[in-house]
Amino acid sequence: MTSDSGNSDSGKAGNARPRIEVLGAGPAGIAVAHALAKTGKADVEVLERAATIGGNSASFQIDGIWCDYGSHRFHPVAAPKVLADVKEIMGDDLLLRPRHGRIRLGGRWIHFPLKPLDALLKLPKKFGFSLLADSILGKFRPKHAGPRTFSTVLLDGLGPTISENFYFPYVKKLWGLDPDKLAVKLAERRISGTSVSKILLKMARMLPGLKGKTTGKFYYPRQGFGQISAKMAEAAQANGARFSLETDIVRIERDANRVTAVVLREYGRELRRETTQVLSTIPLTALVRLMDPPPPPEVLEAARNIRFRGMILLYLVLECDQFTEYDAHYYPELSIPISRMSEPKNYNAATTPKGLTVLCAELPADPGDKWWDMSDDELGDHFCKWLGQVGLPVNVPVRRCETRRLAHAYPVYDLDYEPNFKTIDDWFLGLDGLVVFGRQGLFAHDNTHHAFAMAYGAADCLDEAGRFDRAKWTRYREEFSHHTVED
Repeated sequence: MTSDSGNSDSGKAGNARPRIEVLGAGPAGIAVAHALAKTGKADVEVLERAATIGGNSASFQIDGIWCDYGSHRFHPVAAPKVLADVKEIMGDDLLLRPRHGRIRLGGRWIHFPLKPLDALLKLPKKFGFSLLADSILGKFRPKHAGPRTFSTVLLDGLGPTISENFYFPYVKKLWGLDPDKLAVKLAERRISGTSVSKILLKMARMLPGLKGKTTGKFYYPRQGFGQISAKMAEAAQANGARFSLETDIVRIERDANRVTAVVLREYGRELRRETTQVLSTIPLTALVRLMDPPPPPEVLEAARNIRFRGMILLYLVLECDQFTEYDAHYYPELSIPISRMSEPKNYNAATTPKGLTVLCAELPADPGDKWWDMSDDELGDHFCKWLGQVGLPVNVPVRRCETRRLAHAYPVYDLDYEPNFKTIDDWFLGLDGLVVFGRQGLFAHDNTHHAFAMAYGAADCLDEAGRFDRAKWTRYREEFSHHTVED
């Protein structure tokens, strides 16, 4: 079949299996391609605008050191099927590593995740007593009246000490908004311990005798976190899935409420892909703009009001074997613009290359912010200054600073996001032939193992004829709504 816009591939004619187009080769897109190709029940093609796969979860090398887009871990709490698949795909390249980070609280470094003895010895006494008082007096503290926000939920549950000294400045730094301008959903998705007693219980589980086999540990690949996506993509390709990189999507065609085709641009011409199902993991705002005919005005307006938070990753190359023994440092105080710093060699216990290490700082920022247009050298100078301010002076030669900029690092859960998201999501759910999932698609604060779980759920809802079980998907969506981020 041909069209005026160029070549066309039919999802039905001459092909017994349904034709599935997956938008985006991040973790969710790769995982759904893997799941579908493994069963052999669909002809799968993954379309990706970038030149590489993995999205924000990819890895790359700087001077021979594997680096990630920030700090990434694969958590042992992943669904059993997801964890089993990752272990099978990775083999001996998947390491089980102890978590060994620290956080600045009250001007002091405390081990993170919190350990009871370390917290007892190192927390400032005033901070510790205030935290204990919040725990004891919490049941007698008047609850906030009026609309619930991120700040009221935390103050009611955790009290002022840890809310005002840790969570409030940290989220203001991450999202660029005051905590009373952030939605309750952020607390539900990002904070597993919403009371002092829950935090103390998590600390108690770190005690010898109470620890499980993987408590305080995480999985990490030898060649950076992105090796998981790379290996999974290889497995998908071995089973027949195709990955089309550097591919621009021009539009997604629909006939009334049925999505019928994806139109690409390749070598200056348009190529039309007729499809049984489109599985989209790209940002939902981008997906709205691609629809042809366009969505109703209220959907377009909702998409204009949905925001993502950007991030600048600063990679400082130092001429030393190791800067600190810690894998990650967390900076909740507003005086330090970065939110977290990681040392990649400490994640995979790499000992080479000798005489070099890299520090990766996460600097929340948006296009147009003062940081966004700074040169790498300027940002590197600031990075060194910030480290000096927290007692980590850079006393070794600095080879250089490199940066990476992410425009869609975090969904922003402001007070208006829920009605805007619902307007968009409801319209997408009303379209046949389109399924939206993943961190960017469902505007979800999730870990990679959650993205894999969404992908496996989407694949499970497709039958051999390409029909999508909407009732089953609704049940999966309910499960996804209870995902909580693992730090």
